[in-house]
Amino acid sequence: MPAQLDSIDRAILRALQHDGKIQNTELAVKVGLSPSPCLRRVKILEDSGIIERYVALVDASKIDMGFTVFARVWLSGQDEETVVPFVEAIKRLPQVVECHLMAGDCDFILRVVAPDLEGYRKFQIEHLGRIKGVRNIKSEIPMQRVKQSTEIPV
Repeated sequence: MPAQLDSIDRAILRALQHDGKIQNTELAVKVGLSPSPCLRRVKILEDSGIIERYVALVDASKIDMGFTVFARVWLSGQDEETVVPFVEAIKRLPQVVECHLMAGDCDFILRVVAPDLEGYRKFQIEHLGRIKGVRNIKSEIPMQRVKQSTEIPV
């Protein structure tokens, strides 16, 4: 069951999604609370798991990981003995920044980052293609990022 959030909770979430380093006093002013009740609400949002964690968003191109590939993966089976080891292997690969179990044509879709096309090719051959149960991989290369957001509308 989704959490019941009031307008102040939603304002806190919007502000923190925009700037996770905002000071509590500034956040309190933005949402119309005094600092102590604001901090209490943030703590409740954290404890309930609505706020999962705080992160720094890194510009991948500035650390030589700016090449993105969407890899569609088909497995040899969809049974637990095939899927679970695949998922565990994917979790150990830092180049895979997203992994989704799919309904439809492929079994999984991955978002993979690499320095360039050659770096991705090497990753696919040395890591992705060697995972037990992988039957086929189709790589999709985006030509332009139109939109990417980490902010959930609240």
